[in-house]
Amino acid sequence: MNLQPTSTPKLKVCGLTQLSQIQELMAMNVDFLGFIFYEKSPRYVLNHLSLEEISTINHQGKTGVFVNEKAEVILQIVQKAGLNFVQLHGDESDRFITELRQKLDPKVKIIKVIRIGNNDSETKNKILQTFSQQPTTCNLQPITYYLFDTDGKAFGGTGKQFDWTLLNDLEIPLPYFLSGGISEENIGNIKALQQQPFALDINSKFEIEPGNKDIDRIKKFKNLYQ
Repeated sequence: MNLQPTSTPKLKVCGLTQLSQIQELMAMNVDFLGFIFYEKSPRYVLNHLSLEEISTINHQGKTGVFVNEKAEVILQIVQKAGLNFVQLHGDESDRFITELRQKLDPKVKIIKVIRIGNNDSETKNKILQTFSQQPTTCNLQPITYYLFDTDGKAFGGTGKQFDWTLLNDLEIPLPYFLSGGISEENIGNIKALQQQPFALDINSKFEIEPGNKDIDRIKKFKNLYQ
């Protein structure tokens, strides 16, 4: 899979729980398949699929979403489920990310989520601080991608859009995923961003219920922006 930024963003569908729907998304050439390994999430994948079942999915974009999880648990799940990407959606420190990077197979990439709230100045300061603290270990950047999502009481899946124009005021040093309330109605706002996202991350807006995706709507959305 080509991981370099392109003019047309790639597509990640997160919160997957059903093998039949995963097969349909693979047939549509969805680039990233997101599995949530956070027990408090209504889309907690291990309530529906085993690590062995996930390991049999033949796809190069299998992404595990973790929230303030222990490194040992992440490493075990990555190995047993055959994940290609680790998405850190909590308050993981730079030290934690660097140490995790050293323990992970180099082929497994890290996506770090930056949750964006309503306070413009506070948000920008938080983002700039995150950028400035991006370390390099053994000539390998711990973080390969950022993911910008809407902040909320829970971690992810708010279905709400943050002020995407904030991104135009930043020099984002890495390719990024855009998440948070993406839908057919606001696709034009995405195309207006100065630095285009590497990928779009969709979840709750494209569901019949948590974990049960509206495949037809995803297909229409994919055709719309591509």
